[in-house]
Amino acid sequence: MMPPLPSGHGDDRQLVVVLGDQLSLEIAALKASRPENAVVLMAEVADETRYVWHHKKKIAFVLSAMRHFARQLRMQGWQVDYIELDDDGNTGTFTGEIERALKRHGLEQVVVTHPGEWRVLAALKDWAHRSSVQLEVLEDTRFVCSTPSFAQWAKDRKQLRMEYFYRHMREQTGLLMNGAGPEGERWNFDHDNRKPADAALDLPDVPRFTPDSMTEAVLALVERRFGDHPGQLRPFWFAVTAVDAQAALQHFLQVALPYFGDYQDAMLSGQKFLYHSVLSPYLNCGLLDPLAICRAAEAEYRAGRAPLNAVEGFIRQIIGWREYVRGLYWLRMPEYAQSNALAAHRPLPAFYWTGKTDMACMAACIGQTLEEAYAHHIQRLMVTGNFALLAGIDPHAVHEWYLAVYADAYEWVEMPNSLGMSQFADGGLLASKPYVASGNYINRMSDYCGGCRFDAKQKTGERACPFNYLYWDFLARNAAMLGRNPRLAQAYSTLARFDAGHRDAIATSAARFLGTLQ
Repeated sequence: MMPPLPSGHGDDRQLVVVLGDQLSLEIAALKASRPENAVVLMAEVADETRYVWHHKKKIAFVLSAMRHFARQLRMQGWQVDYIELDDDGNTGTFTGEIERALKRHGLEQVVVTHPGEWRVLAALKDWAHRSSVQLEVLEDTRFVCSTPSFAQWAKDRKQLRMEYFYRHMREQTGLLMNGAGPEGERWNFDHDNRKPADAALDLPDVPRFTPDSMTEAVLALVERRFGDHPGQLRPFWFAVTAVDAQAALQHFLQVALPYFGDYQDAMLSGQKFLYHSVLSPYLNCGLLDPLAICRAAEAEYRAGRAPLNAVEGFIRQIIGWREYVRGLYWLRMPEYAQSNALAAHRPLPAFYWTGKTDMACMAACIGQTLEEAYAHHIQRLMVTGNFALLAGIDPHAVHEWYLAVYADAYEWVEMPNSLGMSQFADGGLLASKPYVASGNYINRMSDYCGGCRFDAKQKTGERACPFNYLYWDFLARNAAMLGRNPRLAQAYSTLARFDAGHRDAIATSAARFLGTLQ
């Protein structure tokens, strides 16, 4: 973290900068200031809408949530200087708008909560070094584990495995603890959370919130300025206020949480949400608090309304994975962004932006993504991510795609999940093995394969599922790096038993298919 420059409190007025993913009254910069002694700056800037090719729904969600939060701040007594995207003189950058606001209000001191993305912090740092303005960067206390605390946990560890960090977080928070040990005498119930898809399930829909006039104005703005961006803008149903986000949380706790664990890895055609919470967009922009969510889920277990495997799995996603990838991001940036351990350089296929492919699983997951700016973690990891890894797609192109198309994607959470968990580009820093699978996994965990023109049971040839031969081709071409990985020992042992003819058929099928991606 950048060391803070001196800032005055007392009677000195300050410019308090609130970024678009910091929409919480508890954000550190607000808590360190007082309404009578501060001007809050919130700015919609072109740089943030175009640094990747953001999904139209994502842009609308963030801008609408920002405008509603500014209204909430004004109702709380704060003076808010809000800059809209189309305002005259908008410089299109955070630092440009900070400079303009300082001049407008005759201020010299700036307070900001630590940004979530490295590039934003770097821009602020560079600007501060070129300016005489006093800048204070405060730790983002919305996270359960601070960046210094994560660095201390990681110090001298040869392997930064999430499972051990997660246990540490359970002990630190007391969540699902029974004295000094875990509730149920197990830390992790993931083995119980792998039931396949079942078309007979009585699946709930997510809460859908009707756009008000403020959101409608944002939707019109996005239609006008970002019509060339990917994805469908309407229907728009996201919560854009803390009140509505809280209603979405309560709906999940009461309706979906009891079944979340069993079916969290399942995929069904035409069923976009299953029993998933779809709370991550609200959580990552500040409308919901992570620890409060976890305590609410724990209360459902304690009250006997949700089983332990569901509640543990849900809590692990938040205080385990979410906190872990954020800590890893700030520990290893900026070098982490250049990771490409498997030297993958194939361009991202065009169908990632259109969903037009004969692979039914990919068409379903990408199509849903373009419709909703959402897909659940197995769709991301084991379908779109799995394919990219098997096909040798450039991990930086994959990273930018995930960052662009999902409403919950900010670089601190998306990059480690994409480069590390999904694409193994960090060489095993985050994941102990590449998360690759053949078509058999997708066939077992979904109903996608039934309507596909490719056959999940055929191993090679034009009608074979591409995931089948790409899986073995991936292992063969990366044997020098992955062949000694103990978690892949069985797979490599199987590969070694293939006769020359089968190996040739795999290589031929893979080369023919990959050639079509050009």
